[in-house]
Amino acid sequence: MRGARRPELVLPELRRWDGGELQPDGDYDGLEFLDEDFAGQEGIGARFMDCALRGCALDEAGLGSARVLDSVLEGVRGVGTNLSRASLRDVEVVDARLGGTQLHGATLERVVVRGGKIDYLNLRMATLKDVVFEGCVLVEPDFGNAELTRVEFRDCTLRRADFTGARMADVDLREAAELDIARGIERLAGAVISPGQLIHLAPAFAAQLGVRVEG
Repeated sequence: MRGARRPELVLPELRRWDGGELQPDGDYDGLEFLDEDFAGQEGIGARFMDCALRGCALDEAGLGSARVLDSVLEGVRGVGTNLSRASLRDVEVVDARLGGTQLHGATLERVVVRGGKIDYLNLRMATLKDVVFEGCVLVEPDFGNAELTRVEFRDCTLRRADFTGARMADVDLREAAELDIARGIERLAGAVISPGQLIHLAPAFAAQLGVRVEG
C-alpha cells in the first residue's frame, strides 16, 4: 500500500483582491480573496495560482474547467458550485461547508480535504491521484466511474458513498471514522479495509454475491 503524496504548499506574500466579479478565463496569481461573495458569478476556465480563498461564498459559482494550483481554500461555503472538468493540483481545502458541488470529470492531484462537511459531492468520472480526505464528513459522495489512485480516508466519515464503476489502486479506507457504502461495494478491489470494517460490510458483500445469511 503506497501512501498518498501530500501537497507541499508554501504560499508567497499575497496581495488582497481588490474586488469585482470573477471573469471567464481570468488569471489570478498571488491573491488573497477574503470573505468575498462569488455567488452566481462565472469564472469558467479561470486560473488560480498561489492563491488563498478564505471565507468566500461560492453558491452556484461557475468554475467549470478552472485550474486551481498551489492554493488554499479555507472556510469556503456554498451550494451548487460548478467545478466540472476543473484541475486541482497541490491544493488544501480546509473546513469547507459545501453542498451539491460538481467535480465530475475533474482532476485532483496532491489534494488534501481537511475538516468541514460536503454533501452530495459529485466526483463522477473524476481522476483522483494522491488525495487525502481527513477529518471531514462526506454525505452521499458519488465516485461513479472515477479513478482513485493513492487516496486515503483518515478519520473521515463516509455516508451512503457510491463507488459504482470506480477503479481503485492503493486506496486506504482503514482509518475512516465511518464507512457506509450504498452502491459499488464490488469495486473495492484495489482498496484496503480493516477487519472491523469487513465485519460491518459483510452483509453488503454477501448480498453482492447472492448469499443468504440466516440464523
